[in-house]
Amino acid sequence: MKNKVLQNKYINRILWISIFAVLWQGVAVNEIFDPMIFPTINRIIKSLYAAIMEGQMIQETVFSLAMIGKGLVIGFFSAMILSSLCIVSRTFHGLLESIIAVVHPLPGIALLPLIILWIGTGKKAVIFIIVHSIMWPMLLNILAGFKAVPKEYKEVGRIFGLNQIGIIRLIMIPRSLPYILAGLKIGWSRAWRALISAEMIFGAVGGEGGLGWYIFQKRIYMDTVGIYGGLIMIIVIGVFVEDFIFSMIENRTIKKWGMSI
Repeated sequence: MKNKVLQNKYINRILWISIFAVLWQGVAVNEIFDPMIFPTINRIIKSLYAAIMEGQMIQETVFSLAMIGKGLVIGFFSAMILSSLCIVSRTFHGLLESIIAVVHPLPGIALLPLIILWIGTGKKAVIFIIVHSIMWPMLLNILAGFKAVPKEYKEVGRIFGLNQIGIIRLIMIPRSLPYILAGLKIGWSRAWRALISAEMIFGAVGGEGGLGWYIFQKRIYMDTVGIYGGLIMIIVIGVFVEDFIFSMIENRTIKKWGMSI
């Protein structure tokens, strides 16, 4: 049953993408708009293929993924530590909820002028934006997961001699896994957008650049076809992570263990 649902999902997606591609190609071939801003699908694919074969696209994709990987790790563990401290201290919990209410609505890019003043324009600044994008939705979801753990589970843990840290580690975190994964998915999507935006603003970082820098370069040289190629790569990576990486984790953990929320 699950396989049929997945198959239908991918068939529908391929169908609509194909329809969109045919419409795009029809408009481009008939030159309804300027070919400079509305190139044909085959020109875009050819440009993307050339960038991949030359190694430029691969190098910049790896750079972006490495940056977001660092930010995800820092943001994830920071959120886990802060959430655990909320369980230990009600005062800290109240403080953190107030901070989240103030900081969470702020896009990372809105903090850019301050980040440049505090940190500069290097890799640390980009990672700061990524961590900011990840940490707050992660915190909200982890705290929601902790609140959803029944009190009886904690009482059983105390009966078995677990201290507060043991209850958090062995009961609350495993039981909150669906919320943690949901927060990670939201954090990933926000961080991916923030990373591309930051790279387009900062440009190359330490002589290296990612997909945002690739698009920025293509814009400077008025290479619209290359810009579309970069956008396709960003979309492909985003869809792959959402549909395959996170789906695989969900299937092997929360769905397998019957923990879906």
